[in-house]
Amino acid sequence: MTTTAEHPPSTCRQAGGPHLRVGAEALDELVAASVAEADLAGQNVVLVIPDGTRSCPLPLLVGTLHRHLSPVVASMTAVIALGTHSYMEPEEIDRLLGVGGDGQPPSLEAAYPGLVVVNHEWADPDMLVQVGTVPAARIAELSEGRLERDAPIVVNRRVVEADVAIVVGPVFPHEVVGISGGNKYFIPGVASQEFIDMTHWVGALITSTEIIGTTGITPVRAMIDEGSAMIPTRRLALCCVVESGTGELEAAAFGTPEDAWAATAVIAAETHVHWLDEPLQRVIAVMPTRYEDIWTAAKGGYKTEPVVADGGEVVIFAPHVTEVSEVHREIYDIGYHCRDYFVKQWARFEHVHWGVLAHSTHLRGQGSYDADTGEERLRIRVTLATGIPQEVCQQINLGYLDPRSVDLDALAAEPGTTVVANAGEVLYRLRPADGGAGPVE
Repeated sequence: MTTTAEHPPSTCRQAGGPHLRVGAEALDELVAASVAEADLAGQNVVLVIPDGTRSCPLPLLVGTLHRHLSPVVASMTAVIALGTHSYMEPEEIDRLLGVGGDGQPPSLEAAYPGLVVVNHEWADPDMLVQVGTVPAARIAELSEGRLERDAPIVVNRRVVEADVAIVVGPVFPHEVVGISGGNKYFIPGVASQEFIDMTHWVGALITSTEIIGTTGITPVRAMIDEGSAMIPTRRLALCCVVESGTGELEAAAFGTPEDAWAATAVIAAETHVHWLDEPLQRVIAVMPTRYEDIWTAAKGGYKTEPVVADGGEVVIFAPHVTEVSEVHREIYDIGYHCRDYFVKQWARFEHVHWGVLAHSTHLRGQGSYDADTGEERLRIRVTLATGIPQEVCQQINLGYLDPRSVDLDALAAEPGTTVVANAGEVLYRLRPADGGAGPVE
């Protein structure tokens, strides 16, 4: 994989930095100046916000934007960038935006007067609009020859019909694109499943192990940027870096999605990538409850697999999880396998949504498949300690551990076992042999 690290000179406003703090007052100053410069008077504005699987002080971010936008814009809607995640229920949306609890505003209208909050209706064709097509030859160029087919760019109608769309959310190491955020909130955030599948499969072909945590313009981000440029709406972004576990802002940048992402991606790589000198034999990834199924809780595997020794094990500890995926039921049929298992049996699997195939490979990690013998060799073991029954774990090609038998304190003291609390956001990688921190491009 090659990446492009060069970015045009940034014109975005920035605050904070690695391991610093951006308080409410500094954020307010940043947003006030940025909104004034953007000249949004009389505009219909859509905020593209993360769902509950991304941790950030969203009430602070949305509240600050609302305070400065509401006096000048004609309308304001927040679209939750689900990609193909499950739709959020009203009570989940209330929690996401900090209303309805003790000491909180009683309703969205009370907290954010005039703001309409909706899910990205990715399963409703009437709420999607095609804004263009990236030709097959261009996809081949952007993906470095990994894929060659036309890519229809189909995006949420509310975003397309707005005057301005403002991405609001954090950036973290990501298994498909390298570092999340920026235009990724448009694609896959508010896009249709077809192009989501294409980008995720290109990421899978590169492999999560190689691409995750890469700050440059990876082939997947190049595809996403190309598709996002076809959206006729003016695109802006408030990107931020959040300290994992506390929700505190370390950095924020407001500008175009490209500039704001570039400014924060390098900070996220410094904040959210931990370099180790030696591989780990066994990792217990303790998943927060914001990950409600394995489709999202698998991030505990993505973020720790690179440091697990050959033959080692990742345990996804999430007793609250009882489903592999509510939406993507195909995963129950195909199970979890390495990339080559699918590539070398492509006629058998090409009809399956490629995003599902990609998810499968991201969690299962590195391995090989011999098409002649039908033997799959996997680099590490992946085990679920969840509410998913043992027979289902076996069906999907993962190990099983009864979560009731897990004593995290005892495991943390056990030689060869490392317990990672609040897993899913911080990426663990092995330091290169030369002792450096490794490339970020």
